[in-house]
Amino acid sequence: MTQLEVARFGKITPEMQAVAEQEGLSSEYIRSGVADGIIVILRNAKRSEVKPCGVGAGLRTKVNANLGTSPDECSLSNEMRKLEAAVKYGADTIMDLSIGGELDEIRRRFLDESPLPVGSVPIYNAAAEAVRSGKSVVEMTPDEIFGSIKRHVSDGMDYITVHCGVTLNTLERLRRHKRITDVVSRGGAFLIEWMIYNEQENPLYSQFDRLLEIAKEFDATLSLGDGLRPGCLADSTDRSQVQELILLGELAVRAREFGVQAMIEGPGHIPLNEIETNVMLEKKLCNGAPFYVLGPITTDIAPGYDHITSAIGGAIAARAGADFLCYVTPAEHLCLPSVEDVRQGVIAARIAAHVADVAKGTKTAQEWDASMGRARKALDWNAQAELAIDPELVTEIRNKKPPADTEACTMCGEFCAMKGIREYFSVTND
Repeated sequence: MTQLEVARFGKITPEMQAVAEQEGLSSEYIRSGVADGIIVILRNAKRSEVKPCGVGAGLRTKVNANLGTSPDECSLSNEMRKLEAAVKYGADTIMDLSIGGELDEIRRRFLDESPLPVGSVPIYNAAAEAVRSGKSVVEMTPDEIFGSIKRHVSDGMDYITVHCGVTLNTLERLRRHKRITDVVSRGGAFLIEWMIYNEQENPLYSQFDRLLEIAKEFDATLSLGDGLRPGCLADSTDRSQVQELILLGELAVRAREFGVQAMIEGPGHIPLNEIETNVMLEKKLCNGAPFYVLGPITTDIAPGYDHITSAIGGAIAARAGADFLCYVTPAEHLCLPSVEDVRQGVIAARIAAHVADVAKGTKTAQEWDASMGRARKALDWNAQAELAIDPELVTEIRNKKPPADTEACTMCGEFCAMKGIREYFSVTND
């Protein structure tokens, strides 16, 4: 039985208990959320050694790190270094988006090496195999697509992105409504090209029950992908995007009824004034399913700084109710990320998630900030470094240019003033 099915029977699994302990919540709260479909637990039934990750209502906002090879840059050892960095700097999950090299080997290596839940996009694998066999992507058969999905989840993928909402109907709406960037989702583009060439419905939609059977066998979570997500701010919250979201909400309900956990993927490029609207629409149209957003990126004019533009959007989205932030690195729109890019992307997304959690009243987040306040009052530099979201950076900066004494810093004499105030209060309190 899946986590969802067990939860509906009123039973608490070890995975629910583990998530409850991680979150500082009751196991009954987690069970109830899973049963209602507003919380998912990311862990394939085959990966009992991996710490389960809860995503959804009332939980800490989670952060995913995208990794993976391309045909032009295909070093498995380098990807493993990036994996180490993502784990070290606090990502909650990893996604393997590889499209170059021996994809089965790469995927299995990620699963072997990652202590975190791992996700993937099986359509990439199916498309790459079609090309290697001398065919075009449009010549993939539905059996080949579902064969790739089965292989991914049977290997142990904890969640998979599947672009089920890209349909002939949404494609027609896209044709009638012009966009600047058209379709930027790789998986969405593969399926649109396939539908146009074959004049058939997207098999991930028309054979959705087949997909559910595969996911249910391994208790893999479906991440219902946004194949029509906007690729620039001018295309955001348009008819095509919203039509796809409506379909994804319907499919999420079908998944729940079948006993399969599902979450919804959200857009990447959204202006600040539309972020809350996008989150509200997802929660309303998808019956509260966990919302997984890429960023979102809040301006298109800052390549090289998109870890910052996305952190701004991520904080607003998570505050509005998004549950899961996919990191964006400085390399977004430019090239594959380096190890340092991964570090910066993870940290930026974690800051966004934490800022939102503080605003939402998450106790663990608020206590973390309070602990830093106490360490600053005590002028405890070591504690401040340990409490920092990136302790290495704090130590690195301190070692480069330490304060003249332990009572001073560059923050307008804050600690000097604090010392005097503390001494005053110690006298008055006596």
